[in-house]
This record gives sequence, C-alpha cells and structure tokens, in this order.
Amino acid sequence: MERPQLKQRDSLGPCDAIQNRFSAGRNYDPAIVALQFQREQFQRDSLASSKSSVSWSTLDFPPESRPPSLLSFTSYGSNTSTFSNSNPNKVSMSSRSSVATPKPQSRQMSPVPPVLKRLPQEIYDCVLQHLRVVHSDPLSPSCATCYLRDLYSLALTSRLWDRAVRAQLYDTIWIVGNDSHLQQKKYKMKHGVRLKLLRRTLRERRVLGQYVRELKVPDLQRRDGLVSREGSEYLDLVASVVMACPNLERLVGYFPVYEHRFDRLRHALSTRRKLKEHVWIVGDNAGQKERSGKELPFGGLQREQGVTFLQYHEMWDSLHTLVLHSLSVGVLPHEVFVGTFKRLPSLKHLYVSNFSADHFNDLTLQALPVLHSLRLQDLHGVTDDGLMRLASISSLHHLRRLSLINLEVRSLPVVSRLFWNLPDLVRFSLVQESSPELPVEGFAMQPVIASSSVEYIHWDVLIPGSANGNLAKSVLAGGFPSLRKLRAPSDHHGVLQSVCIPRAQIALASDKYSFVQRQAVLTDKNRYMRNLFAARKAAQERIEEARTFVQFRILVDEDGILQEAYDINGFLGMIGSRIVYSLAPDLPGSDNAVIDVLDLLDSGKEAHVKDGCTGMWNNHHPVGKKWWSHTERYRYRSTDLQKLF
Repeated sequence: MERPQLKQRDSLGPCDAIQNRFSAGRNYDPAIVALQFQREQFQRDSLASSKSSVSWSTLDFPPESRPPSLLSFTSYGSNTSTFSNSNPNKVSMSSRSSVATPKPQSRQMSPVPPVLKRLPQEIYDCVLQHLRVVHSDPLSPSCATCYLRDLYSLALTSRLWDRAVRAQLYDTIWIVGNDSHLQQKKYKMKHGVRLKLLRRTLRERRVLGQYVRELKVPDLQRRDGLVSREGSEYLDLVASVVMACPNLERLVGYFPVYEHRFDRLRHALSTRRKLKEHVWIVGDNAGQKERSGKELPFGGLQREQGVTFLQYHEMWDSLHTLVLHSLSVGVLPHEVFVGTFKRLPSLKHLYVSNFSADHFNDLTLQALPVLHSLRLQDLHGVTDDGLMRLASISSLHHLRRLSLINLEVRSLPVVSRLFWNLPDLVRFSLVQESSPELPVEGFAMQPVIASSSVEYIHWDVLIPGSANGNLAKSVLAGGFPSLRKLRAPSDHHGVLQSVCIPRAQIALASDKYSFVQRQAVLTDKNRYMRNLFAARKAAQERIEEARTFVQFRILVDEDGILQEAYDINGFLGMIGSRIVYSLAPDLPGSDNAVIDVLDLLDSGKEAHVKDGCTGMWNNHHPVGKKWWSHTERYRYRSTDLQKLF
C-alpha cells in the first residue's frame, strides 16, 4: 500500500502537534484534541501565574468578567502535569502533591459581563449629577462635606464606580468652614489643614490635578483677629493649590482685596490659561500710602504697577467673565481699563462698579469690546451723553443683557435710544432714585420706549415720576411684544402691576414671619424705601382692595323674570396679558431685588457659623455617629456670576 504524500506547509498549528500523539489505529476527533489543548494551555498559564505571584484580585476587572475559557477548566489542574521532559513513568513532586491533596473544584462562573459594565458613561454622570443636586439644593440640610463623603463612599463600591466618581470628585472641590480640632491638633496648624492635605494629594498624583475645574477655599480674609502675617501665609497656601490645578477655570468664594502689590495667588491665577472668570476687588494703592501720600502721575499708580496689573491678563485667552469692583478708595486708571479689555479676546460678560469719574467715564465706554452682558453700577463719570454714544457703538449691537444701576439717567429718550439700537437685547435692568423724564418742550407718541426682543425688565425708580406711567403706556401700546416678566419693587401706585397678568397671591409664605427689622421698614410710610418685603406687602394690599369691589354682575332671567344673580369681585391686572408681575429676589431669601458683588463676599458666615450642618440629617445610618458626624460647617451654596447681569 502506497504511503500518502504529505503536503508541505510553511507552518504547523497546535492541533497538528497533538495529532501526532494518536496512533494510526485510533480515530482522531478535532473537538477532543482542542479541549485537551486548552487544558494543557491553562496549566501552563496557571504555573506561570503562581511563579509571578499574580492573582485574580489584582486585575482590573471583577471575577464575573474573567475569560470563560480559563474558568471552565480550572478543575483539571490538580491531576495532570505535562511540563516535564523526563521519563513519563516518573511522577513529579508537583503532581504528587496535587494527587495527595486534591484542590476543590472552582465554581463555574457566568461569562456574561456585569450589568454595570455595559452601562454607558452618561448613566453614571446622570446619577452623580442628581446626587449633586440633592446636596446643593438651597432647602437641603446637607453641606459640601456630606456631599464629598457620599462621593467617596460611592467610589469604594467598585472600580467601575471609582472611575466614574473620580472626575466628579475632583472636578469641583469645595472646602468650606473651619478645620476640625483633631486635624488642627494633629498637624499643629490653626487653619489650612485640609488645603495642605489637598495640595499633597494633587502633587503626588498629578493626574488628579488635571480634573480640577472649580475650587472653593475657606475665606479667612475677614476673620476677626487674623493678623497680616497669617493672612499672607494663607494666601501663599491657596496659591500653591492653584498651581497644582493646571486646568482650573474658576476660584469661587475667596476674593481677597488687591492693593497693587505682588502676591503669589494673583501670579498663580495669571498662569492658568483655561481660567474662565475672575473677580477683582480693587483696593487702595498700598505703595502710595508708604510714600507719604504723594499723588502719582499714572492715575494714582506707578507705571510699573499698571504694567503688572496688565500682565496678569496676558494668558487669559479663555476668560469670558470679568468683575471689576472698587472699594471706597479703589484705584484703577482709565489706561489700565482700556489695556485690560484689549488683552481679553474671549471677554463676553463685564461688570464694573464703584470707580471714580477720573478712572471710569464716558471715554472708557468707547473702548468696550464686543460683549453679550454689561453691568455699570455706581459710576459717577458715566453721563447721559456717554450712554447715548454707547448705543451707537457697533461692537455692542449684539448685547443681550444690560444693567444700569445707580447711574441716575435723567433723560428717558436715552433709555429709548438704548432699546432701539440694541436689537438682540433680552434682559434690561434700571435702578436709580430719580425718575427719567421726557423733554419739557416737545410731543411724544406712544410707545415712548419699545423693543421687540426684550423678555425681562427690572424697573426700579424709587422716587415717583412719569417714568412708571410711560413704561405702562408703552406696554399697552404694544411696544414690548416679547416681554414675559416685569419686576418693579418701587411700583408705589400699582401702575405697572395693572398691565400684567392678574395674580391672586404675591406675598410669600415667609413674609408672615416678619422680623423686627422688617417691621421697622413699615413704620415710616412717608419715606420711600427700596425693599422687596415692603413691595410685596403693598402689592398684596392692592389685590385685596380690588377684591372688595364688584367688577362684573351676571344676571340669569327666564321669561323676563330674574332667577339668579352672580357677582364677580374685582382684580388687579389685565386679562389677556402675557407679562408676569414678579417681586422675587435674585438671591433667595434676600430683601434686595438685585444681587450685588458684595453678596459674593463672605461676611464671616464661614468663620462664625450658626445652625450649620454637622451631618445630623443622616443620623439614621446603621454605622453610627462615627460615620455621619463632622465639624459644624456653613451650608455654602455657590452663586453663579451670571446672576450679576
């Protein structure tokens, strides 16, 4: 019988090597051969893993997601050994020991991966976002410490949750209130213990520092008894944490006064290229006080000080929100304003307040860049002529939000001109004491002021005049077709309330729990006062008074005989109007309608906390007080800078 000719191949597979073990008389089953090959392959892998001390627990996936081909044959490793090239009749020590003490067979694991591993990242983000909303709600009894504790606990559940929580845990870091006494005693520090621990973590694991986008540190600037040396050391500590966050976008809750001298915090912030918002609280020139009070030629600054301030803005290409607020003696010349605007290509929202006429005036308005939001407050150098020219600047034609606070606009045509030349304007605010009036000589047709795009108007003219009446007539004449909300705290006679949707209740439930200071507001009714509590009380009284009169009477007769009569009481408002009359504040719980930059500054609430959070809301936890209890801290709620506009 002729031998079959063998085909020459370039390579041989594993099954070809195993096929040679079978005799010519035995049948060759490829399935059995493959099964035995997988067993032997697993034995070699398990031996190598035992030598290298690698266990399943060190891998980055749970036991349920291990390879099924390996888990299916772990029971055969105790009685088979094929790693010896010696006499097959001899038994190796490894096989001898395995026969004497057989290992228990491992449980068959399902090859189906866990459900959580198949979930998209958006599901994890949605759960974490909901958790954040629950903790940061204004009515929530929780605080930032409780929120971070829950995130940390969630990260310990599994590696999948750890990867999902890590970005959320370090994306927004809020460190609020005092350090615990145990930490202060352990590290022998009066303040900044948690900041120091955070800095150590971010320096040792630099990848975590790249997650940080928002940082909140305790505000120690206004604490009683904090000497200058301690304040400088704390400023340097915050600066070192900022340097460990290369992608930082905002520093919130801590706005130290800038006195035109070098400090490490401003230098650290100036190196953050992705910074998106910044608040300048400008104080007096400290160098001028040290030089016997002599006037300096560069608007109260030395030229080097002005150049240094401008250099802080060189790398802020992504900055879109800038707040410039001066204290009573703040110094920032006109040239510095203009240079700052030129160095911020992405600037869209600008807030300027409380600067003198020599520093910010009508000439500075002409240098404003292309903006979406603008707020001008307490600027005595801004006049009606400057605002009239502002309306003609082509770069501001895309302005969407405009706030004029305490500028004392005297001419109502200036306001009309602003409405007319800003076609994209959506939100407008006017707060002042005097009433802007029409020219004495001349004839004005309604609507005097009009805008087809404005959706929200805050109109607060303290002293009554014709301004409220002209606005109400303009609304009735169809001058504001897109207007949906009108807030007028100084609507003393209800003129603007009468052109809005009738409301049954304007007073809040908390108004009946009036405090002593609120009662003092209502004692002097002959003096005009800007206060939301008094405005809501007066508006509610006008509604109740309108209900005492019969406005409609319905008569039902049959065959000329009166059967029934229905009286419908009166109301205050206009049927068919789409404008809501609102007296709610920008900042919940405040009696001031418009939020101010001073509301962003902490007034000792963190240092002298009253009725703060200690974790008591979670005292039902089975672990006990050691789990939920922490140092009493202020319930900090972040305020978006966009509320200023």
